[in-house]
Amino acid sequence: MLHTPFRALLPLLLAASCTTATVAQQKTKIKVKRKTESAEAVPATPQPVRQAPVEADWAANYAGTITQADLRQHLTILASDAYEGRETGEKGQKMAAEYLAKEFAALGLQGIVPNSDNAYIQHFTMERSTWAGTGTLKVGSQTFKWLEDFYGYGNSPFQTATKVQPVFVGYGIEQDAWSDYAGRDVKGKDLFILLGEPQNAQGKYVLTGTDKGSKWSNDYRAKATLATQKGARSVFFVDLNPNNNFGKTAARMAPYISRPSIAYADAPQGAARAATFFVSPAVAYKLLGTTSAALTKYQTQAGAAGKPVASPFKPVAMTISAPKNREKFTTENVMGFLEGTDKKDEVLVVSAHYDHIGIIGGQINNGADDDGSGTVSVLEIAQAFQKAKTEGHGPRRSILFLTVTGEEKGLLGSEYYTDHPIIPLERTIADLNIDMVGRTDKEHEGQPDYVYVIGSDKLSSELHTILETANKKYNPIELDFRFNDPNDPNRFYYRSDHYNFAKHKVPVAFFFNGVHDDYHQPGDEVDKIEFPKMERRTRLVFHTAWELVNRESRIVVDSNKP
Repeated sequence: MLHTPFRALLPLLLAASCTTATVAQQKTKIKVKRKTESAEAVPATPQPVRQAPVEADWAANYAGTITQADLRQHLTILASDAYEGRETGEKGQKMAAEYLAKEFAALGLQGIVPNSDNAYIQHFTMERSTWAGTGTLKVGSQTFKWLEDFYGYGNSPFQTATKVQPVFVGYGIEQDAWSDYAGRDVKGKDLFILLGEPQNAQGKYVLTGTDKGSKWSNDYRAKATLATQKGARSVFFVDLNPNNNFGKTAARMAPYISRPSIAYADAPQGAARAATFFVSPAVAYKLLGTTSAALTKYQTQAGAAGKPVASPFKPVAMTISAPKNREKFTTENVMGFLEGTDKKDEVLVVSAHYDHIGIIGGQINNGADDDGSGTVSVLEIAQAFQKAKTEGHGPRRSILFLTVTGEEKGLLGSEYYTDHPIIPLERTIADLNIDMVGRTDKEHEGQPDYVYVIGSDKLSSELHTILETANKKYNPIELDFRFNDPNDPNRFYYRSDHYNFAKHKVPVAFFFNGVHDDYHQPGDEVDKIEFPKMERRTRLVFHTAWELVNRESRIVVDSNKP
């Protein structure tokens, strides 16, 4: 290779170096420019906006824990033959009380009953009485026999032969302008009352002005209650319907009449209901000193007048003996308490009765629907709320899960609780009562699911709205309010345990699916329960309860409907 001296080459090298740098800078500028132009030509991809987290629907979450399987599991036990129909005060009822107490404890609910051997059980003393079956009724020289000519329900003030001077008070009705008691003092007296209510010549009922009768038509209890309020000692009812055969009716009722009746052992003097008896038309004619034609004429005149008319009858004295055998016993309400958080001093009651009618004529009446269905619904609702609390989503207000005895004997267990509340009633915001939610009545056969809701409009407009809203939001079913009518002859509003809370001005809602052919019959068994429907109905009660215990304000008491 030829070699050139370095000094001679230096100017040439510097020149070349500058040229190369200039070219590189120009290339870099071109690249930057192109990159900038490219960035301006293509917009940047937008970044997603972060959404606020959606709060979980905890009500729906925990309602889902109420299942057909759990309802069936509990009901299969409580409505089994081993529990002998859960007759108040009998072996099966006490077995059921023990089962419920253990379940409440296992769930983690608190027992709050003071001075009890079991903090989940409220004991109280009752008196059981049964008819001795040796009763007689004598008018003049004629003697009438027990279960042939007369029979009774409830208590009896006639343990030994007692002379009675009955007082005739027509239909025994007091409503609006109609009063069979106007100007009459019947305190301590024995009343004679016609069943049914007056109709005019066109067959219209005087009190309603329609073809449909009022509550007085079929519910003798309403008349007996009114007589009790008036201070009467006893009431003798007579049915003058020519299509009814008293002897056959008495024979049909005999198994029920022979069952024990129950009353409070420590009831204050004068608090007992008026004794209730039914007599045959033959007894009625003898007592009133009249005839069938004369009584029919009296009814026609009253219907035509549209008001009570003067009685032409002069009742004669009679001597009656209707002895009862009596014994005291204890029975039990069972309850579990779930304490709330910031509003724990306010309490919601969720109730059902767990007793039934026991063994009649050798047959066990297991009462799977009445009211095993309501009882196990209370257990499942308690389980759902307890799970919510365990997982940090417990209710703001407290809840008392209350299962009562003695409903079939006259709402006795709930009456005892409301007269001897563990939690003061002024702190009780409402009672949600569940009684018979496991079947479908004839009115709704072949139709979509439904539930009768009774009493929700009586004391609190907010309660009525809350349950309607809850139903609309979660898997809605038909809400049937027909029995809210105070003139409904079925009188369902007065026939379950919520009523004892309503009497004390505590708002109530009674969930019910109506009666069926197995009502108070041996056929009321678990295999006839419609568990998918029962699950939805129980969840509706849960959702209503969830809103009541978690809303900011306690529901108002803003009405006082009958």
